[in-house]
Amino acid sequence: MNPFVYASVSDARAALAALEGTPGARLVAGGTTLIDLMKLEVEQPPVLVDINALPLDRVEEQDGGLRVGAMVRNSDLAHHELVRTRYPVLSQALLAGASPQLRNMATTGGNLMQRTRCPYFRDLAARCNKRAPGSGCDALEGENRGHAILGTSEQCIATHPSDMAVALTALDARVRVLGGGGERVIPIGAFFLLPGLHPEREHALRPGELITAVDLPPLAFGRRSLYLKVRDRSSYAFALASAAVALDLDGGTIRGARVSLGGIGTRPWRSPEAERALAGKRPTAATFGAAAAAALAGAKVRRHNAFKVELAQKTLMRALARAAALT
Repeated sequence: MNPFVYASVSDARAALAALEGTPGARLVAGGTTLIDLMKLEVEQPPVLVDINALPLDRVEEQDGGLRVGAMVRNSDLAHHELVRTRYPVLSQALLAGASPQLRNMATTGGNLMQRTRCPYFRDLAARCNKRAPGSGCDALEGENRGHAILGTSEQCIATHPSDMAVALTALDARVRVLGGGGERVIPIGAFFLLPGLHPEREHALRPGELITAVDLPPLAFGRRSLYLKVRDRSSYAFALASAAVALDLDGGTIRGARVSLGGIGTRPWRSPEAERALAGKRPTAATFGAAAAAALAGAKVRRHNAFKVELAQKTLMRALARAAALT
């Protein structure tokens, strides 16, 4: 790990001033991702700005929905009564991630900002356009079993790692950020960027901006929501495929649906194609199969990850069936 300067701040404006004063300065809260990458020398910030003292650790009702402060710990959010009852998909996604120790440290803002677990990104001896733009991508022809099949480019096929962000995408969350120009709100669907020609650009934050909160809009059928994650072992493993779903049922008909997939995309993958395939249909195995086929129609597989197409389809079908059975 390279030497760095440590600074601690107690309010958002001081954090912004610290970022503006030092190019390359980074914010640290739980530190569960950043410190690991610093040890690997993938990240080498000259200054770490500790924001643990910022008063952004509350979950509050707001306009019929919830406002989640950026410093709310993942464990606290997962077990919050309003989250568990109104947005169970989010609670389940959080509890499916990492380990209890990490969830006790990780924050809402930090979870959104975590970087890929692609082994080539974390290996300085490997070519990685995300870490070193223009260097190439060894994952394209390398060991790519865990890599993305949706949203990829010839520059990058790294999978987005977050479980929480998959649920937030299904819920149409909005990310509130503060910068030198004031506050702005970014829809979660626009927050994460596709790699395209510039995989080093991962999110829509501008230099010097700070995440302050995430807003969950009111969603009546959010109570009938569910997160299902498939992985190599039962805990402390990243998704090979996951699905966050919510169903609006009117008698025996699906009036509307939310579908977001994880473990298979370069960003949390919302599927309007699957949602259209579900709307107006009966909640049957055939309907769920058609939605799953629509969701994966654009998949582009590599040598080792073609199995993810069928795995993701079956994961989505099972998640939809379980959500439909909820009372």
